[in-house]
Amino acid sequence: MAPDGPDDHESDADDDAWVGGHQHLVDLLEVYLLGEEPTLTGNELAAEVGIEFETARRRWRSLGFTEVGGDVPAFTHADLEALRLTERLAELGFLQPADESALVRSLGRSFARLAEWQMGLLAQRIDLDTMDVEEIRALMDEIVPAIESLQSYVWRRHTLSVGARLLAAAERDDVADEDRDGAGDTGSAGAEGEVIGVGFADIVNYTRQSRSLSRSELTHLIDDFESRALEIVGSHGGRIIKTIGDEILFVADDAAGLARIGLELVGERESDADFPELRVGLAWGTAVSRLGDVLGPVVNIASRLTSTARPGRVLTDKALAEQLEGEEEFRLRRVRRTSVRGYRRLEPWLLRRSSDDDDS
Repeated sequence: MAPDGPDDHESDADDDAWVGGHQHLVDLLEVYLLGEEPTLTGNELAAEVGIEFETARRRWRSLGFTEVGGDVPAFTHADLEALRLTERLAELGFLQPADESALVRSLGRSFARLAEWQMGLLAQRIDLDTMDVEEIRALMDEIVPAIESLQSYVWRRHTLSVGARLLAAAERDDVADEDRDGAGDTGSAGAEGEVIGVGFADIVNYTRQSRSLSRSELTHLIDDFESRALEIVGSHGGRIIKTIGDEILFVADDAAGLARIGLELVGERESDADFPELRVGLAWGTAVSRLGDVLGPVVNIASRLTSTARPGRVLTDKALAEQLEGEEEFRLRRVRRTSVRGYRRLEPWLLRRSSDDDDS
């Protein structure tokens, strides 16, 4: 084999400098965000908090962090304080043993996605080839405190919103219990979940569009869909539970509000030609809320209805159609029963506004 030429050696040296330089930046970022270099081991953290190392490792792993051995000095005092906080929450009963892993995992997953997005935005502002460490630090000094404050504010606002909704639901349950007691009915649906409306909105032909659109065009399509959907759902008292690529899952406590959301979502394209064409499925029933998600047959029914709806149409199940009976702003027409996965004879109803034309 011929010996390496001078260009090869220079390339290797440049690569080593590049890797070393960027690793140095990672080390500096660690100190900047966590306050110090890591000097504590996992065993030391667990002993300091008074828990088994296996418990500490389980929580660390559930948060989505890289797992290290108990004798590796990979932790800082910020990690120690975080572990103390989780243990205190467990002592207060906030972290129940049966739900601890799922709750911590959900927290870690949510912040991992948020951090991925935020660092992507930050990377657009930082040019490693032209900016020195002090310039990067100055930029971080502006951005990091602002992000932390904004995240705290958004969390408090959402906590207030959820608290108000739960108190309102409890009040409704109390009234319902009184009505049942007066009628001699002692049964309660509260133990099985809460009765809510569930909806899915799905972009029509998304797979085909994603092949023909550029990355920026596809990003714009999804961003426009999600932002406008958030406005529509929120304006009618609903809330988006999650986005799943080209689809959103939303819920509402009021049947009429749920119907308005579905109709406005599919109707948005009429006023905005760039808004994607949608199909929507809505259902009414008992769902279980868990870690910010909703579970239950009503969710499955809404999903199946969405998959069978024609573009630009809203389908509901029989339960929601019954809830909307007597609402003059809506018109419902039963359509042919259909067989879908898990439901051999699903009974869909086509939902329209009363002012809509009588097209099929």
